[in-house]
Amino acid sequence: MPAKGAQRREQRAPTVNGSGAATPRSVTADVLVIGAGVIGLAIAWRAAQRGMRVVIADPDPGSGATHAAAGMLTPVAEAAYAERELFDFGSASLRRYPQFAAELTEATGLPTGFRQTGTLQVAHDVDDMAALHEHALLRESFGAQTERLTGRECRAAEPMLGPVCGGLLVSDDASVDPRLLTTALLAAARAAGATHLRQRARRLLAGDSAAGAELDEGTTVAAGQVVLCAGWASAAIEGVPAEAAPRLRPVKGQILRLRPTAATRAASPSPSFLNRTLRGLVQGSSVYLVPRQDGEVVVGATQEELGADTTVTAGGVWQLLRDARALVPGITELEFAEAAAGLRPGTPDNAPLLGPSALPGLVLATGHFRAGVLLAPLTADLIADLLVTGILPAAAAAFSARRLAAQPFEHQDAAPSWR
Repeated sequence: MPAKGAQRREQRAPTVNGSGAATPRSVTADVLVIGAGVIGLAIAWRAAQRGMRVVIADPDPGSGATHAAAGMLTPVAEAAYAERELFDFGSASLRRYPQFAAELTEATGLPTGFRQTGTLQVAHDVDDMAALHEHALLRESFGAQTERLTGRECRAAEPMLGPVCGGLLVSDDASVDPRLLTTALLAAARAAGATHLRQRARRLLAGDSAAGAELDEGTTVAAGQVVLCAGWASAAIEGVPAEAAPRLRPVKGQILRLRPTAATRAASPSPSFLNRTLRGLVQGSSVYLVPRQDGEVVVGATQEELGADTTVTAGGVWQLLRDARALVPGITELEFAEAAAGLRPGTPDNAPLLGPSALPGLVLATGHFRAGVLLAPLTADLIADLLVTGILPAAAAAFSARRLAAQPFEHQDAAPSWR
């Protein structure tokens, strides 16, 4: 007699895939992509474009860390907290973004919210300015170009700024709307031939090598290659051998979304509150404001080592609004639209895990921490190349998924508090 759990599965209605068709109980593919955040969807799209039969398994695409991301594309602004290799990797990915976004829109007719308007980083007081000066020296040692501005020049660049001591302008930084981006990526992947199954991968199927996965509603996907990119939860999937499991921790981030009120829209012909991404230091505390073309402003983000907790707290909201208001007093006139919390996938060294794992056929593409949206174009191209050729491109060598195998996992803070 079947177990009760098996009876319940048999009695369920057929699973429905992204196109609305009933999903068969057994599916065969060249590649199974587990996880449909920005990284998984970008990989699925590129692999399908290369002629591979791709299945994506995720019940709710773009609902994890991607949903809570601000979409800053700022490798230079992040340079003080990254190894040189990660700065170079992020810079190379940013250079691909204009074509990446244009290709997505051409393929789907959908927007991505991509804007290459630069980043202005400002200091609230003299101590913040000293920290920003040290930050600039490190960036310049990486070969990154920045323009140093006085407080008056900062306010000329961003008229909504309050009093600041000075700042740095990086003209080629950009931003994208991650929610629009994932919608476009899913549509593009489907258009290229990928199949999306709205089910969670429950258990990896493997013997001497990865062979697919069993999904949570009983569907089995047989695939010669499996790409694991389910964010911080990638290591929790049953059947992944301990030696192949990615070493990840969830790092909480709270983020806010503000938008113009009807009154402010009526008073201004332009919905844009800021001209570009604004990053600031306020008495050592870091905050950023990312404007959208429709007038929305994203304010973020806290960084909390609290495990798998996605509670939005009064303290987190207060901290973000306090620091944002210190830099841009006018934000108090905006409507409070949303507060959200996401879990970034952090590795012991806070760099991504890319490439073959210890289990043949199991490829890792996770651990992108704060930079998943930025690193998506380059990660997708490199992993797609690996899937086709069996060779990990040299550009990903510094982030080999096997580099941490012999190192003990010691908890560490993700970054200095003012990041």
